[in-house]
Amino acid sequence: MRKWADRLIGLSTTIGALGLLVEVVVILVDVIGRAMGKPLYGSQDLITMTMVILVFGAMALCDRNGGHIAVDIFERYYPAALNRLIDIVSALVGAIIFFGLAWAVSSVVMLNMRFGISSKTNLLGLPIDWFRWALVALAVMTALGMLLRALELAVSGRDIRKEPA
Repeated sequence: MRKWADRLIGLSTTIGALGLLVEVVVILVDVIGRAMGKPLYGSQDLITMTMVILVFGAMALCDRNGGHIAVDIFERYYPAALNRLIDIVSALVGAIIFFGLAWAVSSVVMLNMRFGISSKTNLLGLPIDWFRWALVALAVMTALGMLLRALELAVSGRDIRKEPA
């Protein structure tokens, strides 16, 4: 199961990396264009949409590697079992947050579809719902990774964050 989870995390990260490449190219073209008096029309739309892909694409890898903010002031004073319980609970809370985010965004898209509303970006008129669905998929991947990490910690005591990716 961990092998498949790592593959999904790798896919999510690859999508995020592609978002980063698009982001860099758009910003580079826009900055050069501004210097020449011809900024890239719609760059704000493109940057906003690819930022969704960039941030949520990398989120699963961030959790896999233990990159989220952690306050560990008292960790050395707690027994190992309590630290493990705290890690399990924090992984479950994180999964709930990401599932909640995915649910909220998908609800907006479903309402738009139900009422025939087509959300578009300000300048280029790009459909926003595709990016919302991408956010939902990437948030679900992150939540599933967090659930698996909580399960591994609870059942085997294995902390995937302390192993190489």
